[in-house]
Amino acid sequence: MRTLFLTIGALLLPWLLNAQSPTNYDQYLLIGTYTKNQHEGIYVYAFNSQTGALKPVSATKDVDNPSYLAIAPDKKHVYSVNEVGAERTGSVSAFAFDNATGQLQFLDKQPSGGDGPCYVNTDSAGMHVVVGNYAGGSLSVLPVQADGSINAPLQTVQHMGSGVNKNRQEKPHVHCVVFSPDNKYLYVPDLGIDKVGIYKYDPSSPLLLQEATPSYVQLPPGSGPRHLTFHPNGKWAYLIHELDGKVTAFKYDTGRLTPIQTISTLPPAYKGAVSGADIHVSPDGKFLYASNRSDLNNIVYYAIDQRSGRLQRKGQQRSGGKTPRNFMIDPSGNFLLVANQDSDNVVVFKRNISTGAIKPTGEEITVSMPVCLKMIAVEKP
Repeated sequence: MRTLFLTIGALLLPWLLNAQSPTNYDQYLLIGTYTKNQHEGIYVYAFNSQTGALKPVSATKDVDNPSYLAIAPDKKHVYSVNEVGAERTGSVSAFAFDNATGQLQFLDKQPSGGDGPCYVNTDSAGMHVVVGNYAGGSLSVLPVQADGSINAPLQTVQHMGSGVNKNRQEKPHVHCVVFSPDNKYLYVPDLGIDKVGIYKYDPSSPLLLQEATPSYVQLPPGSGPRHLTFHPNGKWAYLIHELDGKVTAFKYDTGRLTPIQTISTLPPAYKGAVSGADIHVSPDGKFLYASNRSDLNNIVYYAIDQRSGRLQRKGQQRSGGKTPRNFMIDPSGNFLLVANQDSDNVVVFKRNISTGAIKPTGEEITVSMPVCLKMIAVEKP
């Protein structure tokens, strides 16, 4: 079996993880990228959740556009899409992750069941990998083997239809696949048809995904639903729209998503280009963050009412680069990290846990076309 990894650090790693106390670097940051400008694909950095400092650890080689990543529940395996365009079928790659060294080892690659895969996720038990195919307008479920590798899709679901925006909604565009907190449902925002598909998930059934009742949530025409995230309490969910720059808040109950609020991510009287991207709730559940690309290139943040789940806009912060495709809040809640795809940088912001405000720390790394950020805790000796 072929191993695809590049060590930046057989010599560097002891300095990072031994000479430095494990309490100094307590997380690994994994960065998914587009690879058209370089040969490396997934970068691994050591991250200090007290200072926000980053140090390079390793990187993979010869992995085609591992743009979006998913961490397995066991923290020992990583899955990436291989995002290629409509000219050829995309794929999903599986890697073993060595928590002691921060190295990724390629295991295998399987077809994603459609073109242009852009999002990958795993169920809570690590039994299946689910991938969303943007260009193909479909989603697939792949089984995970005992060693963390994957087999070909067991099921592929094809979406149908189109939307009012003929430039962006000429057909379905699956953009996200997210499991419910209880792992019994799968939610699938589709930018092309202005719907969030809802599927019952039963890992013991031959038909893993079945349409729920209701089978979808309808969004306003031309809104372009993109990414969905659940609140830590499991009672609310939040959806960012790519095409109209809004966020919809939902009440969640036994599979149902009931809209309770829609709020803009845009400045008042804004007339520029709109391109909403990513959305996350802080670990303490008190604030919601959303990113805008195109002319804005910012992170907008909202306070979450702890009784209703409704949002109140609190402020915004420039992303420190161009096209904040993805961002994340570290597990401690101290920092927010932004992947700016078109300026080739990842920027670290300090987060005020009382007000939700973020400000640049001065910590920044150069990475070619970063698209996705994930973290895994460093294994203590």
